[in-house]
Amino acid sequence: MPFAQYPGDRARAAIKDAQPRPLWLDSPDRPASRESLTGHHSAGLVVVGAGLSGLWTALRAKQRHPNADVVLIEGDRIGNAASGRNGGFVASSITHGYPNGIDRWPEEFSELHRLGVANLEGIEKTIADFGIDCGYRRTGELDVATEEYQVVELAEYAEQAQANGVDVELFDAETTRGLVNSPTYLASVLDPYVGIVDPARLCWGLADAAASLGVRIYEHSAVTSIKRQQGRVQVSTLSGSVNADKVALTTAAHTPLLKRISQFVVPVFDHVVATAPIPDEVLADIGWTGRQGVGDAGNQFHYYRLTDDNRLLWGGYDAVYARGERPGSSLEHDDFLTARLVQHMHDTFPQLVDVPVEYTWAGAIDTCSRFTAFWGTAHGGRVAYVAGWTGLGVGASRFGADVLLDLLAGADTERTRLRMVRGKPLPFPPEPMRQWVIDLTRNSLARADERGGERDLWLRTLDRLGLGFDS
Repeated sequence: MPFAQYPGDRARAAIKDAQPRPLWLDSPDRPASRESLTGHHSAGLVVVGAGLSGLWTALRAKQRHPNADVVLIEGDRIGNAASGRNGGFVASSITHGYPNGIDRWPEEFSELHRLGVANLEGIEKTIADFGIDCGYRRTGELDVATEEYQVVELAEYAEQAQANGVDVELFDAETTRGLVNSPTYLASVLDPYVGIVDPARLCWGLADAAASLGVRIYEHSAVTSIKRQQGRVQVSTLSGSVNADKVALTTAAHTPLLKRISQFVVPVFDHVVATAPIPDEVLADIGWTGRQGVGDAGNQFHYYRLTDDNRLLWGGYDAVYARGERPGSSLEHDDFLTARLVQHMHDTFPQLVDVPVEYTWAGAIDTCSRFTAFWGTAHGGRVAYVAGWTGLGVGASRFGADVLLDLLAGADTERTRLRMVRGKPLPFPPEPMRQWVIDLTRNSLARADERGGERDLWLRTLDRLGLGFDS
């Protein structure tokens, strides 16, 4: 069934008393703030941004070279932006899903899949080695069909993935509903290479791990400039600076510190809700004993999962862009979009209509036209950057960190030889055309969902160009 475009009164009422803050960050376990950067310092490597991408870069730098002198600088608090606001899906795919990787890099997809699985295993090993208490478990993810045309598309997806060496499983409606009981489910594909995690606790654990290896971490220290100085790079904040041999930029949807990144990235805002803990008898009716992550198969899709204390976290569908808006924008609060998410949640799980919604929030996703991360260097190779995660950075950020470190070292590795790493996405057009193109694409995607998946001329043109937009 197509999802409702307007929320009912019950959905609107459900968010009335919800706290407008991310569930993950509203925790008594959240560490106290670390000191800000003051004075002038020196380092071998400065990492800018303490989300998952920056945390993995700092930690991997010390794991790869224990004597490295590493400084990590965060403008706000660790994990406060996208890394603490997402659904906590840790996917092995480093290509924003298997079809995207197969379509864009068919000749190297087997290698991309192998590297992605190894990356997931590396995340799991790090969590175990450092004893990071973040609720991680390898559950797999169900991609569910809620309309008849999606059943056909899921079968084609499963066949394509299996033909390319990915061990996904296709389930019919009865089997799917036996795993998670929703009257809307018509079929599903299970991807076993996905885990779920509390992403904020993962961030805090990675920060502690990095600090234990000697990384110096500073919070509340927004970087104001990066410039070459006497053969090194000076990273400046309002109250201090660091002269470094190398700099890694991992600022995602925030205003880029290199102008060249702006043409490739747009920040889109993704809304999320979390219920109160689901009563045992209600959860028993839903089943979900495997606690898989779930995403539906629409163009405008939802993602959802259970938390450790049996809340339902439900997000996605809309991806809102407005010229000039960045993390911290008023776009992070929208009662209409949030109530519509709750309506969709109630339509999927009627069992939950009486379970209160306790948290609502949003975060900015750094989206690029190919949906996957991209990399580059500047300042004669002394600065490297990564951006464009498009929502699957929880897992892929560790792989991205290793690529960053390879690039800064000038190393020829299996990662840097990938065409995915060597290439860039197609740029977005300049404003005001950028806003027009994104709005047109979002409207076309919504119409495709309403018309049984039929893509209009605009979407077919974008498909041919390899330029798209993904909620």
